[in-house]
Amino acid sequence: MAGFKALKGQGDAKTLFAAFLYFDFSFMVWTMLGPLSTEIAESLHAASGFMMSPSQKATLLSIPILAGALLRIVLGFGVDKFGPKKTALMAQSVVISVLFYAFFRGEHITYNELLVVALGLGFAGASFAVALPQAGQWYPPKLQGVVLGIAGAGNIGVVVDFLFAPKIAEIWGWQAVFLVGGVLSTIIFAMYLLMAKDAPREIYVARPKKVADYLKLLRDKDTWWFGLFYAVSFGGFVGFANYMKVYLMNTYQADMSAFGLDVFNEPNVKVIAGYFGALTIFAGAILRPVGGGLADKMGGVKSLYIFFGVVTVLALINALVTLPFWVAIAVLFFIMASLGMANGAVFQLVPQRFGKDIGIMTGLIGAAGGLGGTALVKTLGWSKGAFDGYSAGFMIFAGVVLVAIIGISLVKTRWRTTWGVAAGGRI
Repeated sequence: MAGFKALKGQGDAKTLFAAFLYFDFSFMVWTMLGPLSTEIAESLHAASGFMMSPSQKATLLSIPILAGALLRIVLGFGVDKFGPKKTALMAQSVVISVLFYAFFRGEHITYNELLVVALGLGFAGASFAVALPQAGQWYPPKLQGVVLGIAGAGNIGVVVDFLFAPKIAEIWGWQAVFLVGGVLSTIIFAMYLLMAKDAPREIYVARPKKVADYLKLLRDKDTWWFGLFYAVSFGGFVGFANYMKVYLMNTYQADMSAFGLDVFNEPNVKVIAGYFGALTIFAGAILRPVGGGLADKMGGVKSLYIFFGVVTVLALINALVTLPFWVAIAVLFFIMASLGMANGAVFQLVPQRFGKDIGIMTGLIGAAGGLGGTALVKTLGWSKGAFDGYSAGFMIFAGVVLVAIIGISLVKTRWRTTWGVAAGGRI
């Protein structure tokens, strides 16, 4: 709590709130296809006879993540050259356009058109490269963990998706969810326009980058280490978030159906899957600033050891043991909680190492996170298609997290004795 109290009188609260809202609603529409995947697949089959394979469904869900990953580099460049506010307004305009396009096409939309919509939604995922530096530019190094944790907690938007999107789709059709998303995004666009401000020159001076600057940072080995750590933490979070409903429907449909009829009197198992998906994802979304705050207190390295260690153990348990439904939900809950806190811990370290290049580094490292999420979704889809289950997918993910833990061990001493000495926060 001390970290949150320390924000009083620092920075710009309106801009921090605007950055949170912008990222929150951007993340909501970015992951919109996940909780609607079953409904959209059924609609395509009913309208045209097209049946999505597990691989095609994974591709559809992974394109927004992949596009968001690559566009984060582009928007990171825009933040440094044009400022966060102009960059955010441009990206949000694209997102609003594709949302309304999907709504007006409705049940007549084709799979290829959906892929284009998914590509446009990537601009929403790229908002990460705008919201975090915009908030962080206003605050000193010692508060970066909690500040970027608050701005990054906008990923709670995916919880809203899972809570409400399946129910809206059940009542009015899946296309109505895109209408709601378009209207809400337009409102947030207006609020952001009025509230957000770029940091003044006396607080932060932008240093527009050239291609050579990108290449220089890519030659820095710490860029790659941070990319690996964020590919695991954020990639794990967004990958599981996008695929959660598909995973629950394929693995625990009977359990959720029985639970829904007994407790909610809700016959639509797709809605119940949305509720349980929201429960697991909520942990990771809400605890991101807690992870940043803990990293401020104990150091980012020690925090990552703890969070990644928990994820490795739980992912292996889920892979090797056939878990009862409620135990599986608890395991997924704690996996997502640990990944969310790890996100905050990674970005407690990044501004201390690359403070002068935070815009472009947020884009590069955020891109790595998106690539990690894309790989996870495709891995889970491959596991289901190849083995009719997800054990192989969870084992591969656990192995990658273990590699990240080994990586932390390799860099921690160098970090603490070089740039960490004068970083301004705990390493």
